Amino acid sequence: MKRILWILLLAGFGKLQAQELNARVTILAPQVSNISKPTIDALQRTIRDFLNNNKFSTESYKPTERIDCSFIITINSWDGGSGYTAEAQIQSSRPVFNSSYNSTLLNMSDKNFDFSYNDGATIDFSDQNYISNISALLSYYAYTIIGLDKDSFARTGGTTYFKKAQNIINLAQASGNAGWKAADGLRNRFWFNENVLNPVFSELRAFIYSYHLNGLDQLTDNDRGLTAIVAALPALQQMDKQKLGSIFPNVYFASKAEEVTNVLAKLNMQERLKAYNMLAEIDPANIGKYEGLKQ
Repeated sequence: MKRILWILLLAGFGKLQAQELNARVTILAPQVSNISKPTIDALQRTIRDFLNNNKFSTESYKPTERIDCSFIITINSWDGGSGYTAEAQIQSSRPVFNSSYNSTLLNMSDKNFDFSYNDGATIDFSDQNYISNISALLSYYAYTIIGLDKDSFARTGGTTYFKKAQNIINLAQASGNAGWKAADGLRNRFWFNENVLNPVFSELRAFIYSYHLNGLDQLTDNDRGLTAIVAALPALQQMDKQKLGSIFPNVYFASKAEEVTNVLAKLNMQERLKAYNMLAEIDPANIGKYEGLKQ
């Protein structure tokens, strides 16, 4: 009997460690005077548990393989019942091989993070049915985070998860909540997902793979990583220039420009200027951050 219980405990522990995300959740309400700290703390724990304890894939992750991510949710108003208007900053990163450095993969602001939640309730998860906006929001970002992480390890490796996020969008559109439809604006969840699945941006997804696996992951051993990053840049020049202002490249380059500059600063002057010219054409919105390559 003891042996059976021990086996069950081990099986349960293994399942607990199989989840994909290692999420930190912070909830702020600086302008909301009618909400108590215990309410905020309880909501914070509930959201964290949803992200860290649900399985979003069929794969088993070791504790060290879980994806570091953070959700900073700012509540702008509360109706005193279940209705919250909020916005969120969602970030994720992945470790660079053989180093203590984590490289950002996602740094996205969501201005339409409104939801309903009853104090003390759990948040249920389903990838087949719309349950609530908070469940849909968290599931969408979980799949997006996993998809970007997969893209950094295998060329377009995150497609399965981006399609799961797309299914969440389709289920949530009838809810009437903002951010799920094309007509809700150009910088929302719908368009980010549309972009990552759009062949127009296939070069950018291929660059994410080359930059991380063939570039950053190789830097600690030799300079091949630098060569790989520079070699991957010309493909980005083939992207439709009219699409550079779209949310996917905009969000990605805004989070990577400074890092790319610091990494490529190790090149000689001739190679730095070559990289600068390409980056200035690919990402003119962040040209100021690339100026360091000219020094």
